[in-house]
Amino acid sequence: MKRQLIVAALAASLSIAVPALAASAFKVEVTGTGPAVILIPGLASSGEVWQGTVQHLCGPRQCHVLTLAGFAGQPAIDGDLLPQVESQLAGYIAANKLGQPVVIGHSLGGYLALRFAAAHPEMVGKLVIVDALPALGATQVPNITAEQLRQMAAGTRDQILASDDATHAANQRRAVATMASKTEDVERIAGWGQRSDRKAVAGAMYELMANDLREDIAKIKAPTLVLGTWVAYKDFAPRAAIEQVYRMQYAKLPGAQVEMAEKARHFIMYDDPAWMYDRIDRFLK
Repeated sequence: MKRQLIVAALAASLSIAVPALAASAFKVEVTGTGPAVILIPGLASSGEVWQGTVQHLCGPRQCHVLTLAGFAGQPAIDGDLLPQVESQLAGYIAANKLGQPVVIGHSLGGYLALRFAAAHPEMVGKLVIVDALPALGATQVPNITAEQLRQMAAGTRDQILASDDATHAANQRRAVATMASKTEDVERIAGWGQRSDRKAVAGAMYELMANDLREDIAKIKAPTLVLGTWVAYKDFAPRAAIEQVYRMQYAKLPGAQVEMAEKARHFIMYDDPAWMYDRIDRFLK
């Protein structure tokens, strides 16, 4: 463990892309100097998704950009991914003496950020959640039971694992096409998905859908900004109904600020970066 922590410390001090720990749950790329910001990408995404955000934020700040194991070409690891990310991230923050960093997460990364801040409330300074919910599986049925969540999540996981390669790739591409507006962004995101380990993706998706953090987020002490989207779902529900889902799911997080993007799809950092940067800048002042 001592050797692993030394490797993590060197990664931060040298500002280069090095695995945070041996057999790590994530790779870290560090740039800039100053107060720490940790950025966590979503399901099957590369840390490259934060490239523009890093360019915007990392003058007076030091950004630590994660890519999770099994995603976008990173080696997969054994066991459930999300608990290992949570545990190793706590070790990484402590080893590198990052104090109380700002934690920014998108999608699955946002769920992970919530989970981490609830389990380690003293380790997070501020929290920015980009289009993620504490209980993704409960969006349509708020009173769904824990067993029902697990059954639904298992069905999604099994479907991902059972499809052949061509079907899996087509399904990924179809889903991504609803999440970003520009063709080049869709292709980039889909490419990360194709380079991701399917078992790792299916397992992470299970963990995301099977768990409900709506009660746990009451433990979070960090001021929290939630940036949601609705445009991709306008054919199914009006803006007000979608915003209400966000506000209800975050009801037990004290002081959470919820703002809805007017024209961005799920990948807000691609569809409307200026809006996202403006909200984050004002929040971090």
